[in-house]
Amino acid sequence: MTTRGVTLRLLDKADKEILKLPRAVKGAIYDFQHKFKENPQARGLRLKQLEGHDRLWSARITDEYRALLLHLADSDWLIVSVKHRKEVYEKLDRLSYGINQVTGGIEYVDLQVVEESVLRRAVPRPTRASEPVPEPAPEQLAAGLAPSVALFDAFSDGQLTDLGVAAPLVPVVRTLTTEDQLLGLAEYTPQLTSEVLLALHDGKSYEEVLDQVTAPVTAPEPVDPEDFRAAAERPATMVTTTDEALREALEGGDFSRWKVFLHPTQARLVEREYSGPARVGGGPGTGKTIVALHRVKHLVAQLPPGRTKPVLLTTYNKNLAADLRSRLLELGGEALLSRVEISHVDQLALRVVREAEPGSSKQTLDESQTLREWRAMLDELNETGWDAQFLHDEWSQVILGQAVVSRTEYFRARRAGRGKNIGRPERAAIWQLAERFTQRLDRLGRQTWEQVAERAARLEMERAQRIQAIEQQREEAGGLDNVHLQAGSAGWLRHRYRHIVVDEAQDLRAAHWKLLRAMVPRTSNDIFLVGDTHQRIYNNPVTLGSLGINIRGRSSKLTLSYRTTRQILGSALGVLSGETFDDLDGSSEDLDGYRSVLTGGLPRLHGCEDWESERAAIADLISDWSDVPLVQIAICVPTNDMAREVGLALGERGIRAVEIGPEGPRGDDGVHIGTMYRFKGLEYQRMIIAGVRDGLVPREAVTHLRTTDAVRYRRELQRARSLLFVAATRSRDSLAIFWHGRPSPFLEPLMSLRAG
Repeated sequence: MTTRGVTLRLLDKADKEILKLPRAVKGAIYDFQHKFKENPQARGLRLKQLEGHDRLWSARITDEYRALLLHLADSDWLIVSVKHRKEVYEKLDRLSYGINQVTGGIEYVDLQVVEESVLRRAVPRPTRASEPVPEPAPEQLAAGLAPSVALFDAFSDGQLTDLGVAAPLVPVVRTLTTEDQLLGLAEYTPQLTSEVLLALHDGKSYEEVLDQVTAPVTAPEPVDPEDFRAAAERPATMVTTTDEALREALEGGDFSRWKVFLHPTQARLVEREYSGPARVGGGPGTGKTIVALHRVKHLVAQLPPGRTKPVLLTTYNKNLAADLRSRLLELGGEALLSRVEISHVDQLALRVVREAEPGSSKQTLDESQTLREWRAMLDELNETGWDAQFLHDEWSQVILGQAVVSRTEYFRARRAGRGKNIGRPERAAIWQLAERFTQRLDRLGRQTWEQVAERAARLEMERAQRIQAIEQQREEAGGLDNVHLQAGSAGWLRHRYRHIVVDEAQDLRAAHWKLLRAMVPRTSNDIFLVGDTHQRIYNNPVTLGSLGINIRGRSSKLTLSYRTTRQILGSALGVLSGETFDDLDGSSEDLDGYRSVLTGGLPRLHGCEDWESERAAIADLISDWSDVPLVQIAICVPTNDMAREVGLALGERGIRAVEIGPEGPRGDDGVHIGTMYRFKGLEYQRMIIAGVRDGLVPREAVTHLRTTDAVRYRRELQRARSLLFVAATRSRDSLAIFWHGRPSPFLEPLMSLRAG
């Protein structure tokens, strides 16, 4: 919103700078922007051009603070920094700004701040707190570098600027000799410069960085280096303009920034037209869920007026669905929410089944309850030749997953990825036990979520077939409807949704995908899914193409983490070492190019003698973290019993703990505690993973499979790694890992790193 034609924007980097200022100053900035848009020439603002700069001006926010503004054109202004008045008017040649020739976005750099950041890190940090910091030689301090090889000698100035490095920073880049200096530089440079330099330092070639980092954000049209107004409109500039957006940016918060800013790569995925189903992958913290939410908003904006809900937003559990609802409400308000159906996929399936069977009152069992029923039945039959988990997986993944309805069909069913081969006699025995189990559930008035999903998929596929028959008849009748074909449908039959957006797609079962495919017509922008198979925590591998969801040629990957530091990220990736992951469509996928521009400390590793001393050490660490609100600290453990015991130990020390249940955290005023399964989709400032010992991570039962079922052993081992990977990447700043006895073998890469 503007007044008298004056537009005032806020540069993304300035917003990050403002968040560190005192609360009173942030409030004054909000008042300043109103006064400036009312009349930039008002006497109290003291607007004046800085000496030696064509476009850079200063204006008074308070007696102590000044805004630095770029005059873009006419009455169009951009706040690029907020500084104490003592830092504004000296050495003005240090202030550099321009239009990046690659992205076409406006970039602003305070070269003095950048150089001082590099200088502060000229001497490598000690590896342990007890080691003294060596004093640098005077000539090292003067030059701002240590006597070693420069990091980017292999690349010419032209190559660096072609990749998008801000030209004024190239001389500083040439002085870098340590990763610590590079991280100091990255903290204050434009984002593309940071991404490019970190990718090169990580071993990427010039061509790889050009393709993976630079190309996705390159401006589609030639860039005029003097047209600042056009540059301000490009996604790469990342600015706010409206009062509401500015307020959100100033107030900060985990989600409010995403309401305002999207990385150009994310924005293109959100706004792109797809000819069919599309998939966005990427590691933890890359903004996949943010992209999904903005995609929903974009799709709703294209809808004609109405009161229906033609857009479905779904995910795999109740917790995440509730989080998606609150975020979508924050993103677009009630108006957006009124056009979107938000439901976790099992709830959606249950609704479809109950519509078709309104008199049914069956109790629906979760996986642990279902396993108990399998074990109870095997005990009653005195059947010791089969493992309950194996039978449950065979029944849910093969028999239900492939909609097998007879023993003959089961004999022919494919069992790819199911482990040991079984012959006809074994299949006959399994089929008999599966029939007995189904009858047992019916007799008890119970059903499993797998059964619900398969039943819902069949019902919805039949509905889709009727719709197709109506469409075919309409074409044959020259566009006229046949009311007899619509009879009994409680209205005109049509697909339930126009668009479907799926979050955490890697954990949906085959039946879920068949259900969703049938709920939306096969047309442009029909299904948009985001997910990462490295974070799959349930054993539901699928090939989307075989289920009618063809994403070939419409699959993209996000690679920049906005949540996890480079140190935590590197440690988490070590947990996955040696594993191969699928891409939901029959091919393999990796986290190649996955990176972070954030920096912090290495994860802290704590070995303890026993579980009691481990709990005491955890309580000590949380007491040391008194500078962080308890709600921003979480403890992740392998079992529910351990979660309860940790909570009791904290309570004895006067530290409030809140357990994370199926509905989410059971309160907001304590340390969050839960099993690894509970932390999907959550994030915290500081994270503790406890009980990471051999026999618990992975479970001892998984280790026993090594000699009895090699395929299942590898699959369960991968799932256990993924769970630990998910837990480790929930942390934004600090990660601590505890164990007692012998540590988990998954920690070997981390321990080797620390030992080195």
